[in-house]
Amino acid sequence: MKDQTELTYRKIFSFWLPLLATWLMMSIEGPYLTALIARMKEPEFNLAAYGVAFSFALIVESPVIMMLSASTALVDGRKAYLKLKSFVYIVNLNLIVLMLIVIYPPVFEFISLNLLNLPERAAYLTHIALAILIPWAPSIGYRRFYQGILIRSNKTKLVALGTIVRLTAMSLTAFILFGFTNVHGVVVGASALSIGVIFEAMATRLMSYKVIKAIKESEEDGADLSYKEIINFYYPLILTSFISLGIHPIVTFFLGQSRMALESLAVLPVLNSLVFLFRAFGLSYQEVGIALIKNKSDFIKLRNFAYGMALFVFAGLSLISFTPLREMWLIGVSGLSEKLADFAKSALMIYTFFPVTTVWINFQRSLLVSMRTTKPITFATVTEISGVILTLLITIKYLDLAGVTAAVISYTLGRLAANCYLIKPFKTAKAKVIERKE
Repeated sequence: MKDQTELTYRKIFSFWLPLLATWLMMSIEGPYLTALIARMKEPEFNLAAYGVAFSFALIVESPVIMMLSASTALVDGRKAYLKLKSFVYIVNLNLIVLMLIVIYPPVFEFISLNLLNLPERAAYLTHIALAILIPWAPSIGYRRFYQGILIRSNKTKLVALGTIVRLTAMSLTAFILFGFTNVHGVVVGASALSIGVIFEAMATRLMSYKVIKAIKESEEDGADLSYKEIINFYYPLILTSFISLGIHPIVTFFLGQSRMALESLAVLPVLNSLVFLFRAFGLSYQEVGIALIKNKSDFIKLRNFAYGMALFVFAGLSLISFTPLREMWLIGVSGLSEKLADFAKSALMIYTFFPVTTVWINFQRSLLVSMRTTKPITFATVTEISGVILTLLITIKYLDLAGVTAAVISYTLGRLAANCYLIKPFKTAKAKVIERKE
């Protein structure tokens, strides 16, 4: 008789689909908001400011972005839940302080005008957006903590439901500001993002009520985690996300020094939004591996599933990048002018390969996190960022490529370097999984 606990492709799909839906719904945010901004006054300045502000917000968010993986892997009982919850609150408080420092006028002016070389108008709009985005990162840390607990409890559908709440709140906010006010486009984008994640955080906490109650009332306390153990597990993940997300302002700096700088700053958020739709497939797969890899058979099925996913995302994005659908998306959906759409064409074609590397690296990371081997992930990210910066130096300073083209080439080559770095630790972790009993 077939083992009812055996992992099947159907079970993988059923577990993963709500998480994919969550990421796909989140990926709609970018195209939706940039499309609105592109249709408002001063689209180039507002799109550039939105992209820069979002890059800053991503850096501030980086300490909590991996909280989903941490709570999925670590919360096995009441003690671990309470300790990790306190840890999340401490981190969130520090994020608020950091954001207040960033928007302090003398600090912000030095960063935006002296370091990033932004036009004064773009810097002014960026400052407004960052002030609006102060609650964004803490809200994400809070809800990712509870989302991880839901995933560990096999309640991935509730995670997707929370994202529906987020999109609804975001869309209503954007619609009202766009249709009934005269605010700047970047205000529409930043306000919609902040209000969306606040509502999602509240909804996720409410939906996790029964799970949390069961954890608190359970006779099984689980592992008695210390803060030192949490930090030893989590700090490589923090460094990974901080370094990884920190590349965005670095790229913004290089774009400010590049040929056709303003055009590049304007179209890069649009391209990132489209590519994120396909990256969502790989990004949603990391927690699947963390939760489901138990033995050799599980590993093989999850690996094969990842192979199929990689082929799908490459084919799907190619269908847009290399066909007339490209103009339909860039002009008809994203609202770019014909001039900006033509400028973005070659960069989009190069970007087609990036989602495949996302599938690859998230499967690599999922195995390493499930084995609680997180340090190689940080070193791989350092390798990636080094590759991105080196490529930007060559393509902008010596080859004089347009900024957006240089950016997508550097993103892709840097990620491939990280993929290659993880091959050896991935093989080591794979060997440990294979040694486990079926």
